[in-house]
Amino acid sequence: MTNLNEFEKKIKYEFQDKSLLKHALIHSSYANEKHMKKFSDNEKLEFLGDAVLELVSSEFLYHTYTKMSEGDLSKLRASLVCEPTLAYCTKAIDLDRYVFLGKGEEQTGGRQRKSILSDALEAVIGAIFLDGGIEPAKAFILEFILTDIEHKRLFHDSKTTLQEVTQAMFGKGVTYVVVSESGPDHAKEYGVKALVDEEVLGEGVGSSKKSAEQEAAYQALLKLHMENKINIVN
Repeated sequence: MTNLNEFEKKIKYEFQDKSLLKHALIHSSYANEKHMKKFSDNEKLEFLGDAVLELVSSEFLYHTYTKMSEGDLSKLRASLVCEPTLAYCTKAIDLDRYVFLGKGEEQTGGRQRKSILSDALEAVIGAIFLDGGIEPAKAFILEFILTDIEHKRLFHDSKTTLQEVTQAMFGKGVTYVVVSESGPDHAKEYGVKALVDEEVLGEGVGSSKKSAEQEAAYQALLKLHMENKINIVN
């Protein structure tokens, strides 16, 4: 249990029921490989965590952005709970180090796969909720997810934002080019570059071409922001 104790320190929550935490970190590939009984993986906890995350984030945004319309609040919430954003949030707690994966999934880069990391993060939220109730789950979400919102919101639709930026700056849109493709059919990973003419604005990797393009667009926006060519913080 050493690793789980270490992980508890990172997430700043000590479980009364340690088995809940391990359950939250078991990917289906591990459960299948170990011939574990049905529902031993983290998918049901992910389902619960997703609902808790939506409730907490909705309440937070409702009170924080008091002059924002319902439609804009929905878009903002979507940007904060989408797969790339949640996967990004896992870096702060090194979640990739603690997920239980099958050997095949491990060998094909599953430990860095955004879908696996985001699902595990939601499962951890579900586990905290079951173990301690809404307050510790809320505290976890506020500390590790609902931070740096103005940057994280770009994850949701970076492609649209970048298109608007490049049209204004260069008078033309962005072209996305797939530069790499690896992994088996069930776990493909794509590398993409965002280009304006021949200039590379950003690069991204994802489990689908779309997610890789979003990552490339996000990195392009960050690059332009760091170069003081645009302001991405409202």
